[in-house]
Amino acid sequence: MESLATIEGRNPVIEAIKNDREIDKIMIANSAKEGSIKKIIGMAKEKNIVIQYVDKHKLDEVSTSHSHQGVIAQVSEYKYWELDELIESVKAKNEDPFFIILDEITDPHNLGSIIRTADAFGLTAVIVSPTTCDPYNDKVIRATMGSVWHIPVVRKTMDECFEFFDKENIDTLAMHLKGNELGAGDLKLPCAYFIGNEGDGLTDETTKKCKKLVKIPMKGKAESLNAAVAASLIGFELSKLL
Repeated sequence: MESLATIEGRNPVIEAIKNDREIDKIMIANSAKEGSIKKIIGMAKEKNIVIQYVDKHKLDEVSTSHSHQGVIAQVSEYKYWELDELIESVKAKNEDPFFIILDEITDPHNLGSIIRTADAFGLTAVIVSPTTCDPYNDKVIRATMGSVWHIPVVRKTMDECFEFFDKENIDTLAMHLKGNELGAGDLKLPCAYFIGNEGDGLTDETTKKCKKLVKIPMKGKAESLNAAVAASLIGFELSKLL
């Protein structure tokens, strides 16, 4: 499954060039030729990427993030990974897989932060449901600070995920307010942990299918954590098992 998108902003474009994203062309504002823009121009010329100098108003029209910083890259189609090819790659390295599954995450900054976390802690992949916002939305790309180019992204329904995890004997955990407080014995690899919508959490159907319900111990009056913060804490604990 593939999607078309643009990349906006200086650091995201630099990371895309570094990681050999297939870029059709880079549009640069006529007035923006200082600092990191010079770096982008040099990198693009080295890799024979087409550069188009345009009026800033043109970039404003194309931009959806409204923070393009004078540069927008038009990229080729994105490739979503398949779970079967990922698991084969992990097995070939004699590693244990662990995934984060995001169901109905709608805030692009949350999603971008979670992808960045997943990259930082060495997760096998980020899996997003069809109802989660587009991981290649330029706002998400900016929030990942380039990590979206380093970690595989999979788009699957929850049913497809559970079917795969059952087949591969991968433990499933749901982050849920009604779960038990997370303890050391709850975490083992291979593992997949589910995080739901920022407001409503996971659906009842997904919650029932997970083997364990866990919650992060809270000492203060806050009942729950932001989805991205919760993902970071669980990712950190799981990374210790690698």
